Amino acid sequence: MKNHRVVLWTLITLAVAVAVAGCRSRTDRSEGTVLLLVSDFNGLPVAVSLRTGGPFQVGRVTLRNVAKDPTGTTSELQTIELRSYEIVYRRRDTGTRVPPASVQSIFGQVTVNGTKDIINLPILLSDQILSQPLKDLLDFGVDRETGTAVVVLDVSLTFFGRTLSGDEIATAPATFTLEVRP
Repeated sequence: MKNHRVVLWTLITLAVAVAVAGCRSRTDRSEGTVLLLVSDFNGLPVAVSLRTGGPFQVGRVTLRNVAKDPTGTTSELQTIELRSYEIVYRRRDTGTRVPPASVQSIFGQVTVNGTKDIINLPILLSDQILSQPLKDLLDFGVDRETGTAVVVLDVSLTFFGRTLSGDEIATAPATFTLEVRP
């Protein structure tokens, strides 16, 4: 009888743990008591020409530090120190070749319940421009894989940081579409 109770309590505990873990889908990328969000873009490029030489950037990205419990107490230890951002590219057209992903350092702090504007954030760097398929656009005026003079990319930005208390924080990817021309 005692063993049945132990098994029953173990199963109940396991079921509760699975249910609680299933409720954390939005906060999986944040260990602590705050979330880092990309709350706004301004000056998003819709199309760029590689022959102009750039810069290829987003005019302004606004990051927000939001307390997970809006009714709870907050402290300076919930301030997020920005560390890096990752740029990932995905083809939106029929091509399969994509520029390599890039991780760049970034500095600054976002106070709890505050915002931080990042001005002129680079999104296409020389590593991407000198790799396929963008190199084909520069060298031949077309993507040799698809035969088109435009490469359509989804550009995803993810920002990473750490709270002053040591919790690792990341945004959900923020994505926009970009047409790249020779």
